Parts: sequence; C-alpha cells; structure tokens
Amino acid sequence: MNDHTFPRIILRPGKEKSLQRRHPWVFSGAIARKDKDLRDGDIVEVYDAQRQYLATGHYQPTTIAVRLFSFVQRDIDRDFWRGKLLNAIAFRKSILLPNPQTNMYRLVNGEGDGMPGLIIDAYNRHLVMQVHSMGMYRLRETLAELLAELLPDTKAICLKTAIETAEDEGVAMESGWIYGQPDEEVIASEHGILFKIDILNGQKTGFFLDQRESRAMVGELAKGHTVLNMFSYSGGFSLYALRGGAQHVDSVDISQKAIDLVEENVRLMGGNFAQRHNTVCEDVFAYLDRMPDHHYDLIVLDPPAFAKHHRVKEQGLKGYRNINRKTMEKIRSGGLLFTFSCSQAISRDDFQTLVFSAAALAGKNVRVVSRLQHAPCHPVSIYHPEGEYLKGLLVEISNE
Repeated sequence: MNDHTFPRIILRPGKEKSLQRRHPWVFSGAIARKDKDLRDGDIVEVYDAQRQYLATGHYQPTTIAVRLFSFVQRDIDRDFWRGKLLNAIAFRKSILLPNPQTNMYRLVNGEGDGMPGLIIDAYNRHLVMQVHSMGMYRLRETLAELLAELLPDTKAICLKTAIETAEDEGVAMESGWIYGQPDEEVIASEHGILFKIDILNGQKTGFFLDQRESRAMVGELAKGHTVLNMFSYSGGFSLYALRGGAQHVDSVDISQKAIDLVEENVRLMGGNFAQRHNTVCEDVFAYLDRMPDHHYDLIVLDPPAFAKHHRVKEQGLKGYRNINRKTMEKIRSGGLLFTFSCSQAISRDDFQTLVFSAAALAGKNVRVVSRLQHAPCHPVSIYHPEGEYLKGLLVEISNE
C-alpha cells in the first residue's frame, strides 16, 4: 500500500476489464465518478465499481482521461521514475544501443516503456525529451536530473512539448535546452552514416529514428539502381542508397529547409556522393504527375500521417491509396517499392488492403517481399497494440 493518498477515479461496472488486461489508457466514457478539483497532470488511482484498486496514472481532461504507468499500488516518487528510466536504459543496452556505429536511438518509447506521454531520443550524448501529457511536463526537471545522473556522458537535454490541450488551459509551456551545453551542431551516427540533427526546429525530435532497419534494407538493395526518395525530409533513405551503391538518387520534399538538410547530410558523407544525388523542392504529388514513366528501379514512399485520428481515417486511406497507385503506375516493371504509413488510426490490415487496392487500380502484379515496422528501440507493449503506429511493406511491382 502506498503512503500518501492520491485522488481517486471510480469506473463504471464492467469497464475494469481492459485495465485487468493492463491496457494503459482509461477513456472518459468509462468513468463513473472522480474526485473534485482534478487538474490536468495530477496523479490519480483508478478503482473498479467495487472499490478495488486497478492502476495509477496521470489524469487529463481529454478522451483518454488517464494514462496509466503502474498497475501496482505504491508511492510514485523519484525512485519510481528512476527505476523506469533504468529499465529503459538496460533494455537498449540489451539490444546493443548505443554502439560504435550508432549513437542515435530511442531511449524511452511512451507506453512501450511504461511511461505514457513521454518520448526520449538520444543523439550522440544529446537527449531530447518530448512530452505529450501535462503529467510528464510537470516531471520535466526530475526526469532531466535523473537522466543526467544515470547517463553521466550526457552533454545536454532538450525539452520539446507536444501537448494539444496546453494552450486551451492557458499554460505557459517551456521548451528548449533545459540541461547542459549542446554542441553548436549536433552530428550523430547511424550504422556509420553521419547526420546533422536539427533538434530545436526539426520534425518530432529532429530525426525519424523508427526507420533505422528499413533504411539499412534500402542500402542493401540500392546497388546499381536509380532511386527516388519521396517525402525525403533530411535524406535518411537517400544517404543509405548512395552508400549502398545506387547509380543515382533523387530526394523530393516540399520543404526547402528539409532539402537544405539533405544536401548538408550528403556533404557530410564526403567523397563523390553528391555527384550521384539530386534534390527537388516540390510537392510530391506534383512531382509524381510530371516525372517520367518507368525511370526509377527503387522508390521509397514514406509520407507524413494522412490520418492522425479515426475521424479522418477514410480520408487518410484514400490519400494513401491514391499516392501508392500513382507510384505503382510510374515505377519500372520489376522495381521495388518501400511504402509506409505512420498513421496510428490505420491498422496493419488496413494498410495491406489499401496497397492491394492501389495495385488493382494500377493494373500491376504486386508481390510482398517483406513486412516492415519500427526499429527495435521502439518496443510496443503487447497490451497496447495501438503503439504499433508504423506499418510498411517492401513490394515488387511488375506488369506481368
């Protein structure tokens, strides 16, 4: 039993089942009663209708009303969070991260590490904490102190906030470097390839670490091929293709800032790689319309989330289907397509079905070569399948 009492939330009869299966979310519709004056980010204990303890988590006044981080009744103090971080660090060590070739990886993956609302990414002794809940935002200083203690090599820690409700509540959100002194330019290494990481202004935490294994596969298969990387951002797939011996690589992104970053990263590689690489700052759909037919042997299609919420799922499916169909129509017969969705609202089955539909509409024969997912440093709790947001397929496209 814990020493201090947390506010209580009582569930409606029958609504305890998902918590008994250790699902880490309590939806607002499942709540029968809650203590008065609850504030966003308060720690609460959740009980069933018979007043039996179920779990502890952070309260928030949204559809997901509680994000659970403990299914054992205990004190939630500094030692509790220290233990959580120690477990996360130990797991990364067990999958050999960091290592001499790779010093950029995910250190904490929200629900997958029992810390809903918190992402921590590591970039060569620089840590980025991205908070998605007010509960984790309130813990920012404690977490930063613990990280500096547990990872004494840490040069600097940056806080990035991604809390949709914060502005509504009139909360002044702090963002930026909260510990140490960062390098003037943060350069980190993945499988021996150097990347400049734009932590403060880049997307998410500065880089898409979830695609590490898929990038490596592109590198293995790119030799001698003409490669197109659509929605290239900072050029992750492009650099692997170049190092893998691609004949030529085109990187396309609508953002000039992203294109500048790709070019800087290609320069970081040194050698003659820039001679085999070209950047195009243009809307991907417009580029697809005007690009020559059957020009590319290998295409990477890794768009942003077209369906961030279930209410726009149908629209998202349509967008993915459309862009996959166009790509299949244009790729050289016998070509390889790496296609992805990072929309949480779209399941693995949904994704395979839309690729099937796109293939049928394009009139192509499509064979699944491999199913792709996020890198191992993005573990997913078996009790929280929603955490498996990244779905990918490597397919071969042919006219026959």
